[in-house]
Amino acid sequence: MDLLLIGIRQGFWLLLSGDPEVWRITILSLQISLTATLLSLLLGVPCGVLLALNEFPGRRIVISLVNTGMSLPPVVVGLFVTMLLWRSGPLGFVRLMYTPSAMVLAQVIIAAPIVTGLTLAAIQQLNPKLRLQILALGASRTQLVWLLLREARLPVLAAVMAGFGGVISEIGASMMVGGNILGHTRVLTTATVMETSKGNFDIAIALSVILLLLIFFVNAVLTYTQQRQRPL
Repeated sequence: MDLLLIGIRQGFWLLLSGDPEVWRITILSLQISLTATLLSLLLGVPCGVLLALNEFPGRRIVISLVNTGMSLPPVVVGLFVTMLLWRSGPLGFVRLMYTPSAMVLAQVIIAAPIVTGLTLAAIQQLNPKLRLQILALGASRTQLVWLLLREARLPVLAAVMAGFGGVISEIGASMMVGGNILGHTRVLTTATVMETSKGNFDIAIALSVILLLLIFFVNAVLTYTQQRQRPL
């Protein structure tokens, strides 16, 4: 218990004292995960809407794949992205291995199925008559999609929070494709694992506290936005 309290105090002290390395790691963690979440949103929301509004051969198989992807192990993602970006891999020539861009790519693969699956569920749970009413009023396909997304905006925001939570806290893929390089690809999760392996539990706890505060802050902003839009 004493070690936990020391770690918590040290976490706040590292933030408040302006430790440059801790702030660099924290900011990089936020940049990578927010970028991955945004890209996942741009990919996942249209895919979720497409699956919800269209019937086509193999649709159930695609939905099953999306649902499977929602629980895709990060280490598996890290393995395939590593094989893809390795020097002898198909995309080795782009030299993205052990860079923040590689970490973003891995996190997008993790978060995109989550956003897609939750968006699909959000659109499907709307009253089917709503779509008919919108079309009967002469709305175009684009207007239909926009109005349905507005109606399902609360669960879609929940999808954003789930996607962000899935990537900011993952460790396997980030360690494999980023390499935990000091000043370049080291983020809060990989730094925590490294300090734990070295036996520096107080620093590991401090980094964990910072990670929890970061997750709380981002989700608090998203929750505030979500609850403001909740119908009375």
